[in-house]
Amino acid sequence: MDEPWLTIIGIGENGLSGLPDASRSMLSRADIVFGGPRHLALAEAGDRGRQWPVPFDITPVLAERGRRVVVLASGNPFWFGAGGSLTAQLQPGEWRALPAPGVFSLAAARLGWRIEDTTCLGLHAAPLARLRPYLSRGCRIIATLRDGTAPPGLARWLSAQGMGAMGMVVLERMGGPQERVRFTRAESFGAIGADTPVAVALNGDDLPREIGLSRVPGRPQATFTHDGQITKSAIRAITLAALGPRSREILWDIGGGSGSVAVEWALAGGRSWTVEPRENRQRNIEANIRAFGMDNQVTLCPGAAPEALDDLPEPDAVFVGGGGSQALFRDLWARLPTGVRVVANAVTLETEALLFDLQDRHGGKLQRLEIAEAAPLGRMRGWQAARPVTQWQVTR
Repeated sequence: MDEPWLTIIGIGENGLSGLPDASRSMLSRADIVFGGPRHLALAEAGDRGRQWPVPFDITPVLAERGRRVVVLASGNPFWFGAGGSLTAQLQPGEWRALPAPGVFSLAAARLGWRIEDTTCLGLHAAPLARLRPYLSRGCRIIATLRDGTAPPGLARWLSAQGMGAMGMVVLERMGGPQERVRFTRAESFGAIGADTPVAVALNGDDLPREIGLSRVPGRPQATFTHDGQITKSAIRAITLAALGPRSREILWDIGGGSGSVAVEWALAGGRSWTVEPRENRQRNIEANIRAFGMDNQVTLCPGAAPEALDDLPEPDAVFVGGGGSQALFRDLWARLPTGVRVVANAVTLETEALLFDLQDRHGGKLQRLEIAEAAPLGRMRGWQAARPVTQWQVTR
């Protein structure tokens, strides 16, 4: 075909009347129109309409390659829509996209919020905990939700986090004749329902100053579920600084313990795979992944290294926080590509001696980390030292 066989059209709650001429033209020429039931009704697709399969799958669209096909999506198909899933499987010349104003744009316009200063999240298929890194005093968040029963659940969840003062704006069927906007707070939300599609805007202006996660590594140990096997906050901050996380980079966290390093790497914008052989600690890691909403960025790998590393994606950085041995480091050095950053912490004399030997053979930097806190000593106070940590940093 001389032109793309697939057109991805964004459609709003005002249906055909709200579409530009180009979108209406491509829709009228289509042999097949894919979309959700609401989209197909808004577009008056009739007999040409094909509903998405449940669970969602783009295979039926790809099977029609060569015909004139339209896919309908809400607003902008590339804001938590089907657009990215489709184009990942296509060549550039196979498709065109005609977006419309999406929920985020419409909500920001109703509220007078700058989109560049607003966090936009898709929670229609994600846990509410995905919000946690963004919640703080003064936050501005717009989030799409699954259905009309979700806003009361979100209000209860926020209240349970100590954020009952959070301002909530429920935005329903934006851009259409049945649009509705309601203002309330999490603590006084009640059991009101809402019409789909629904989004919620969160305004944290009235939250206490202490609410929310710090934006830097070294979050308090009490923030994590653990059995004592956790990299202490100050040491964790230094360790993350040594690992140097960057957006989208991959970490192997070997000897995960509580998974705190893996979680904080993900909070910095990367993805991590945490390897842990003990079942009780695996449960702690899973609890922390859920609590921080990191299920899409942190993966638990039950088992012991190096065997558990075989099927993992190539890392940009590796942290060895437990289980370090001569055999493990020999395997790591052989399998890692050039340029991978490696950080290893040791608290025992035996592992410290191993790091000395590794630094002799492979170079890098050795440093000793010693932290002490003031604690009661009789009727006075003295310094209570934590176990010193020897840290090796090297680039493969």
